[in-house]
Amino acid sequence: MTATWIHDAVRTPFGRAGGALAGVRPDDLAALVMRETVERLGLDPARIDDVVFGDANQAGEDNRDVARFGALLAGFPSSVPGVTVNRLCGSSVEAVIQGSRAIESGDASIVLAGGVESMSRAPYVVEKTARPWPAIGNPTMWNTAIGWRMTNPALPAGWTISNGESAELLAGRFGISREAQDGFALRSHRAAAAAWAAGRYDDEIVQVPGAPLARDEGIRDDTTLGALGALRALFAADGTVTAGNSSPITDGASAVLLAAEGALDGEPLARIAGRGVFGNDPDVFGIAPVEAANRALARAGRSWADVDLVELNEAFASQSLACLAGWPELDPELVNRDGGAIAIGHPLGASGGRIIGHAAHELARRGGGVAVVAICIGVGQGLALVLER
Repeated sequence: MTATWIHDAVRTPFGRAGGALAGVRPDDLAALVMRETVERLGLDPARIDDVVFGDANQAGEDNRDVARFGALLAGFPSSVPGVTVNRLCGSSVEAVIQGSRAIESGDASIVLAGGVESMSRAPYVVEKTARPWPAIGNPTMWNTAIGWRMTNPALPAGWTISNGESAELLAGRFGISREAQDGFALRSHRAAAAAWAAGRYDDEIVQVPGAPLARDEGIRDDTTLGALGALRALFAADGTVTAGNSSPITDGASAVLLAAEGALDGEPLARIAGRGVFGNDPDVFGIAPVEAANRALARAGRSWADVDLVELNEAFASQSLACLAGWPELDPELVNRDGGAIAIGHPLGASGGRIIGHAAHELARRGGGVAVVAICIGVGQGLALVLER
C-alpha cells in the first residue's frame, strides 16, 4: 500500500469575527488557498484527482458544496471534482483523512484537502413548520455561527449543553483552576506572537487580497494574567471559562496538498503515518482527542516517547489541559510551541488544516521528527494524525 505525503500546506491569516475577513465570502477564501497551493508547487490543477474540503456550517454562501465551487472559482478545470465533508470542528482533518485513504487505496494519486469557515458571514435561519405553506406566525430564528440549533428533544438533556458548558464540566472534573486556564491562554498569545515575529508562519501564509493581515487577528500581545483574570465567566455564575481562555469566533481557510509517493517532484514536508478517531459522551466532548491520538500513535507503531511536537487545537483552555492530563507521558512544553487557537483563532472547518500544515512545515524546518495533530469535536468526537519526516 502506498504512503500519503504532504507536499505543501497553505492558509490565510485568521480573522476575528466582524474583522478583516468578514467581507470575504467563504467560497472565495477556499478558492484562494486552493489556487495558492497549486501555484506554489507549479502543479497543473488538471492532475488533481479530487478536492476534499471541510466546512462545518454550510448554511450560507457555503451551502452548495463549497469544495466544488471553490475549485471552480480557483480556475481549476471543470474535470476536477470536489466534495465537502462535515465533522464539525474536525472537518478539515476529516478531509485530509479521506484524501489519504483515497491515495492509499489506489483511488487517487493527488488530492487537495483542507477547509474553510466564515463565522462572520454565517446566516440566520428560520425554522419551518410541517405545513407546506404556513402562515408567517412567529417563527424561531437561529444564528448559525456557532453552537447547536434545532436540537432533537429525544436526546438526553445533558448531551445538548453548549461546548462552553462542557468546558466548565471538564474544568470541574479535572480540577483545572481559573488561574491554570488563564495561564494557558497567556502562553498561547505569547507563543503565537513570538512565532509570527520569528517568521515561523511565513511559509504557510497567503494574504487575502483586499483584506491583508499582518498576522492572525486574534493575537493579543498586551494581554496579562491580570487582564485575563478580570474577565467574567460566560457559562456559569461561579464558573472559570471566559472569553479570554476560549478560542474566539474566527474566519479563515486552509489547504493541504496530498500525493502518493513519486506522484510529484520535489521533497515533501511529511508523511501521514497514523490516523485515529474516537467518540465519547457529548457533554465532555473535549477529551475525545486523548484516545484518538493514542490510537493514531499505535497505528503508526509509535509511542509518546517518540513524539517531538504536538499541535492540539485549543477550543478551550480547560479542554486542552484536560487532554494533557490524559497524556501523562507527554511533556507539555512540546504542545503548541507556536501558539494555538485561543490566540490564533478557530474557524471551525479550517482549523484542522492549520494545525496539520503547521506541524508538517515544522517537521521540515527541523529536518525530521514525529508530530501528533489532534482536535476535539462538538457532540463528543476526536480526530488525530501522526506525521513523520
